[in-house]
Amino acid sequence: MLAFVSGASRGIGAACAVELARQGCDVIINYNKSRAAAEEVAKAVVARGSKAMLCRMDVSDPGAVNAVCSELVRMHGTPDILVNNAGISISGLVQDMTEDQWDALINGNLRSMFLLCKAFVPGMVSRKSGCIVNISSMWGQTGASFESVYSASKGGVDAFTKSLAKELGPSGIRVNAVSPGCILTDMCAGYSEADLKALADETCLGRNGTPQDIANAVAFLASDKASFITGQILGVNGGMVI
Repeated sequence: MLAFVSGASRGIGAACAVELARQGCDVIINYNKSRAAAEEVAKAVVARGSKAMLCRMDVSDPGAVNAVCSELVRMHGTPDILVNNAGISISGLVQDMTEDQWDALINGNLRSMFLLCKAFVPGMVSRKSGCIVNISSMWGQTGASFESVYSASKGGVDAFTKSLAKELGPSGIRVNAVSPGCILTDMCAGYSEADLKALADETCLGRNGTPQDIANAVAFLASDKASFITGQILGVNGGMVI
């Protein structure tokens, strides 16, 4: 089995790459800026007995995605599993958000997923199998104050996931999303300890999540144990959103 994980050099993406390797997958580790970080993830993948391939690419750039993914398919074949994890977060009042920030969020969180699906789905359809797992957000389900544009981008991820599941189901391809709550990654770097405690207190389980919590859900949805699950948005948020 071959998995492609976008934005896999850190955080949730890195955890997904390593967990999929633990489950027996070889992994294409996509990164955009930090090769050193991606190399560390590759070492962790290899340590679990799987092959690791590094892939530098801006997944929001259509030209780059077309060229690089075509070469990946030529060299390794179409991935069995696609994890659309790459994304960015920008917070602010809607009246203060710029058009450039809107473009960055929509391109980074939504267009990137579309481009990678467009690149790899034909091969999946041809062989009548495949699994796509998109990383969304609880704010895509409920919306968040100061996060209207981010919420819009993740709401788009959810809608795209459900629609694509209907489109690709007849070809034997499953499409699901994992919707994280507050996860302790670099996106939380701007929060104070008091802020993080307040967020943890809002969850039923009384804690914030870890990248491994999300990776476990992704690995499950990508496995044969989820063979009758498609078109679902799996909330992994400690009960903050029910």
